Amino acid sequence: MVVAGCTKCIKYMLFFFNFIFWLAGGVILAVALWLRHDSQTSNLLILQFEGHQAPGTFYISVYILIAVGAVMMLVGFLGCYGAIQESQCLLGTFFFFLVILFACEVAAAMWGFMNRDTISKELINFYDSAYIKAVDVSGSPSKDSAIKVLDVFHTTLDCCGKGDDTALFKQVAGTLCPRKSPEDLLKSQSCHTQLIELFSEKLYLIGLAALVVAVIMIFEMIFTMVLCCGIRNNPGVY
Repeated sequence: MVVAGCTKCIKYMLFFFNFIFWLAGGVILAVALWLRHDSQTSNLLILQFEGHQAPGTFYISVYILIAVGAVMMLVGFLGCYGAIQESQCLLGTFFFFLVILFACEVAAAMWGFMNRDTISKELINFYDSAYIKAVDVSGSPSKDSAIKVLDVFHTTLDCCGKGDDTALFKQVAGTLCPRKSPEDLLKSQSCHTQLIELFSEKLYLIGLAALVVAVIMIFEMIFTMVLCCGIRNNPGVY
């Protein structure tokens, strides 16, 4: 064994953290794939109305998460192997990838924070555009397709309408939400509220995963530098 003492302890701690990092990459990849194929979001984001696709900004964060999870598994394996082999070259490469990943994660977190309300607002606007056509009493040619779009929202989110109690809404509520009885309509939640809650929960999950990974990466960068210094200063290394 080349390293000894505290450096040897650091070596095994780095291996342990890299193994956790590799597992975290697998968990993040699995969560991202679940978010991508989750029935609630998928049912809403595949909708089309008047030639326009439902906004897919949410999928940008999901695709980033898929890429991060896959790279984390690769980098975690590289770190484990480099720690066991006590290879400065492998550890240096591992440290380089860690820095790149950390920078990308910070950039993605900043983008997510700046656009945290964009996803729900875009879908609310999409819902409202269909809602306006659906309640149009003049007989818009796209009224039937608008009602079908709203039906998907109402069925998926178990909601009805925008949360208003206007006379026009009360007249068309039975058409917009045919699966609900008059009593259910009085107790049903606004689709605006349901959309905000849906994507707030999923973005919170993404943010929590990113925070856990960032903490692990900080410890790994510290241990990697310490181990590299220990290997370089050990007279037994050639």
